[in-house]
Amino acid sequence: MAKGGFPGFGANMSNLVKQAQKMQKDMERLQEELKDKTVEASAGGGAVTVVITGRKELKEIIIKPEVVDPDDVEMLQDLIVAAVNEAMRKADDMVNSEMNKITGGLGGIPGLF
Repeated sequence: MAKGGFPGFGANMSNLVKQAQKMQKDMERLQEELKDKTVEASAGGGAVTVVITGRKELKEIIIKPEVVDPDDVEMLQDLIVAAVNEAMRKADDMVNSEMNKITGGLGGIPGLF
């Protein structure tokens, strides 16, 4: 190898480090923003609606009174589970979309972030 190493390697490495630092700051900012961003999902034609943050914190469950049947509690439980699971999927999609804006798609590499 030549005495000076690879030509331009130092400048490229410096740019790479700067880009990684910017990406890290952007990701930290996004994590903070996600606590305020919410997604909403419903089940049973709107009988049960849930609101979840980008950090997957359940914020609200709305149940229409007409679906509260003491003789069929299982149906209400199933609707709640379905709505929460859909909201979780939406939260994942939102987070992945926002993360891809920062990483340019690199977030899809397992273990990278």
